[in-house]
Amino acid sequence: MKLNSFNYLLKQGVNGIFKNKFMSFASFCIMLVSLLMIGLSLLTTYNVDRIIGNIEAKNEVVVVIDKNATEDQINALGNSLKTTSNISDVVFFAKDDAWKQMTENMSPEEQSLFQYSDSNPLPDTYKLRVSDISLMTKTTDSIASLAGVETVKVPTDFADLLVNLRSIGTLISSILLFSLAFICIVIVANTTRSSVFARRKEINIMKYVGATNNFIRFPFFIEGMVLGVLSAGGAFLITQYVYNAMFNTLSSNISIKTFLGSSSLVPFNQIFGYVALSYLVAGVVLGVFGTVSSTRKHLKV
Repeated sequence: MKLNSFNYLLKQGVNGIFKNKFMSFASFCIMLVSLLMIGLSLLTTYNVDRIIGNIEAKNEVVVVIDKNATEDQINALGNSLKTTSNISDVVFFAKDDAWKQMTENMSPEEQSLFQYSDSNPLPDTYKLRVSDISLMTKTTDSIASLAGVETVKVPTDFADLLVNLRSIGTLISSILLFSLAFICIVIVANTTRSSVFARRKEINIMKYVGATNNFIRFPFFIEGMVLGVLSAGGAFLITQYVYNAMFNTLSSNISIKTFLGSSSLVPFNQIFGYVALSYLVAGVVLGVFGTVSSTRKHLKV
């Protein structure tokens, strides 16, 4: 294609947007809403997954050490726990420290009940964190078989609940995203098909005077690409505003922040580039696919 022809078709594509303002605006709005639905759904799913992961990280296993174990046996147990698979953190909690912490949290009346007792009824323990809670039962079974272990206290019900929540959340979000993507493609294709149908006479005339299919498609390609970029820009700005508003609201609430964890929600500036690029690619693909695919029927003259 010659440079003059390329410039001509480029101008025709841009001019086509202004010549068909109503249909162009309709296509822009449909793509904008479609991108927003998919984009916000993906960001919500991503943050929910991180929140569940953060709650999982707080899941703690307590290994109660045999009261008759020697110091060497306690150290050996600690080394064994550190080399056990699926364990990310091992912390020794001495019974003296546990007793001190417990008495500090008592009321004066409760403390008076123990003032004449010299013995410490609490055991030495190891506090662990597991990497994958779906393997919690298998991991704790292997820990219980180690020498020097009296009992293993593990919140299996809570761990199973988190695993089920993650599985259900993944399934629902996958179905939702695929459904949204399919619906968006159908709506965009129908909207752009209506835009092309309104200009079918123009296409037929060009076809009759000998214009090639690519020559006719190129202005529509430019229209779709420009509308896609504009829709992506609009969706990005709205997403940034909504996301930051939600992030600031949740982050300013101390109780919610404590429950979710300070690092659960991702600040928008950390995903700025990924979101912008994703919207740009998705907008161009939707716009180009919708306009170019809709011209096929009218090119058969």
